[in-house]
Amino acid sequence: MIDRRGVIGGAMLLPAGAALARAPGDPVAATRHGRVRGVHEQGVLVFRGVRYGADTRARRFRRALPPEPWPGIADATRYGRAAPQTRAEEPTGEDCLFLNVWTPALDAGKRPVMVYLHGGAHAHGSGADPLYDGSRLVRRGDVVVVTLNHRLAALGYAYLAQLGGPAESGNVGNLDIVLALQWVRDNIAGFGGDPGRVTIFGQSGGGAKVVTLMAMPEARPLFHRAATMSGQHVTAAGPMHATARARAWMARAGAADVAALEVLPVERLVEAMGMTDPLEGKGEISFVSTLDHGVLPRHPFVPDAPREAAHIPLIVGNTRDETGFWIGDILRRGDTSWDNLAERIAAQVTKDVAPDWVVKRYREIYPEKTPGQILLAASTAGRSWPGHLIQAEERARIGAPTWMYQLDFPAPEAGGILGAFHTLDIPLVFDNIGVKGARTGDGPEARRLAGRMADAFLAFACTGDPNCASLPAWPGFDLEKRATMLFDTDSRVVDDPRREERLLWSVAPYIKPGG
Repeated sequence: MIDRRGVIGGAMLLPAGAALARAPGDPVAATRHGRVRGVHEQGVLVFRGVRYGADTRARRFRRALPPEPWPGIADATRYGRAAPQTRAEEPTGEDCLFLNVWTPALDAGKRPVMVYLHGGAHAHGSGADPLYDGSRLVRRGDVVVVTLNHRLAALGYAYLAQLGGPAESGNVGNLDIVLALQWVRDNIAGFGGDPGRVTIFGQSGGGAKVVTLMAMPEARPLFHRAATMSGQHVTAAGPMHATARARAWMARAGAADVAALEVLPVERLVEAMGMTDPLEGKGEISFVSTLDHGVLPRHPFVPDAPREAAHIPLIVGNTRDETGFWIGDILRRGDTSWDNLAERIAAQVTKDVAPDWVVKRYREIYPEKTPGQILLAASTAGRSWPGHLIQAEERARIGAPTWMYQLDFPAPEAGGILGAFHTLDIPLVFDNIGVKGARTGDGPEARRLAGRMADAFLAFACTGDPNCASLPAWPGFDLEKRATMLFDTDSRVVDDPRREERLLWSVAPYIKPGG
């Protein structure tokens, strides 16, 4: 989904402080480290590839440092390098700590600031995806939007503390985000933003990072509202599991110890990151935020929601058919039958219940559904939905302001059989449904819904409450009514949606994969 034309040849290929010939009217902003030159794009000032941290190569697996000041005016018209990762779709490198800013004006406007953390588990992606372009949010809501790159996968989350490595190594990707938020605190006023009204929001792995930052003492003072979109993390990786993964990855890379790991070519490290996960026996090796008893002293939602973050308003969102993103090929084939349904459900869910019993109960709850439709519903409710419920429930137990939504609007492709799958809310929240890769369609219903979702997030960034004129009243989530905004062609609030499914799966505990 990355537009390479916006990346190659960009600022990350220039030394810090390198200046290009100035075009008439190009905006120039001042930061604490030096001035940067951006561009005007359809009424929005855009600064791409602004350096917020020094090259991480010299501090592999360690906390990054702020950049050295630069002379002159640095070019900020192209996206910076993404973090090293498998299956990269854009230039990557260990010198990857760049952020991007969209703003209406370089004035003293003190506008709400919306900082987006990209998805891709904790292993892939960057802040340069066209779906994350902040221009439409800026024009619609008079806000400042920031996206960023940070270290990923093993370079950002390999826990080496028990193997002789840095104590913070299991969370340096999150510490990069902290460094970026410190940059926002110190510099965003010069871009027309209000450092006292910062919202962090993210989808999937980005949403998981959002709730993890709420459990990090160093991060909490740097933001004031938060929203997690399909970021179902309840726990981080435990230190013993994280150590086992780090040890397996070191062996695959050919490093006898951490000292050897620190000097290996990054290409060898990335190649080793493609190995099968040694604990789950499938997928790439999983590196995520780690319970290290220091940077991250507790799990995000175990044993409860952190009371230290109870004052931070939170939106918890999910899509009704999350797993349509992963089982799309199965759904398109249409070969799910009553004979193979239980086996297919068992391959997708994380809750340890008897799959034949699940099929029986779903047929009772939804007698009109086909086997394929039950596969989509059950795999979502038994894999992706429980984490979102736990987040909202634990926040309700401590009286923290929380709003819950569910996206019900189905993607139009394949006749709608994939439903409202994982990632579909991104272009709607950014009001970017016309962008390549949006998958929402660009019809009037999608445009209307995008406006309403964008308005809710803009209101939240402004006031800490997502209620706005374009939606019906959206009550906060509590354990009695479980009010949930269903975003659809007819957006509405429903108390305890899919109650029977929730109760069905509540008989077993939820364990987030990768932990």
